[in-house]
Amino acid sequence: MKIIKFTNKGIYCIPGKFYLDPWLPVDYAVISHGHADHMRWGMKHYLCHTHTKNIMKHRIGEDVSVETLDYNEPKTINGVKVSFHPAGHIIGSAQIRLEYKGKVVVFTGDYKVKHDNLTIPFESVKCHEFITESTFGLPIYKWLPEEILQEQLHNWILQNQANNRTSVLFGYSLGKSQRIMKLVEGLDDIYVHNAIYHTNNAIEASGIILPKTQRLDGNFNKADIQNKIIIMPPALLGSKMLKRVPNAATAICSGWMQIRGNRRWRGVDAGFAVSDHADWEGLLQAVKASEAEKVYVTHGSQATFAKYLNEIGIEAAEVVTEYGENELETETKTEATL
Repeated sequence: MKIIKFTNKGIYCIPGKFYLDPWLPVDYAVISHGHADHMRWGMKHYLCHTHTKNIMKHRIGEDVSVETLDYNEPKTINGVKVSFHPAGHIIGSAQIRLEYKGKVVVFTGDYKVKHDNLTIPFESVKCHEFITESTFGLPIYKWLPEEILQEQLHNWILQNQANNRTSVLFGYSLGKSQRIMKLVEGLDDIYVHNAIYHTNNAIEASGIILPKTQRLDGNFNKADIQNKIIIMPPALLGSKMLKRVPNAATAICSGWMQIRGNRRWRGVDAGFAVSDHADWEGLLQAVKASEAEKVYVTHGSQATFAKYLNEIGIEAAEVVTEYGENELETETKTEATL
């Protein structure tokens, strides 16, 4: 008995007659989280986690037809029991659990197993079939503990201030920027670009408390931000706005910064391996904890990760989807419209 089918529109739940994070317009879309490769415009009706609703309205449009569920709150659709479970990826991100006639399938969307002191921590869900991402599915990717990452960022900012430089950190507006805000909270005043400011407002409209920030628009006073902390989307690298920042010291925050060669990407001064995805050990931990009989591996290093799972006795197969974006470039088109 098959519950899911991989189609040219997305992952289809056969008995439920709905799609999971479809990339082409469908009648009913169950959405894992608010990033542009998983939550797209054009669906007749959406179902998402409660904290994703305002993000969806901000990014797709106020008039979308959307229904919400909290974590672990079940809803039955055409005989399929659907529930959301924390994915730890970004605020509102969810694994989607499907249960039909005793068989359980879990679609992770994107996820991170290490707690970041901001999102609700990842919750392992046992199932028969497990659909996992593999963005950083190579052994080279191993994230530092949050407190060490925070110490690195603090030391860099304090060194910049000692040298009369303004710290500019780049991370996409949904997820990464809020993570950076949490990591540098309390160190000094934090200024955020308009796209991040509006995204923060959408998040806070759901009752979530974020670190205090100030809006940075194109008419900022240079004296106000001298030696302070600024967070911008990657789309602003090389922009006129960045060039106006006094004595800017720039840093990319991305999991790709784990690779030494990326740390000078596009001429930035530093790189920090801040990722909203699971590293190699995190992926293995999630797969093993699911106790799944079959694992489907989607975007990222799926060939390597699927091959390794098969080698250690876990049946796995690669699946072609339209998920996955390079974190150095991600969300650029979305941010340009915000």
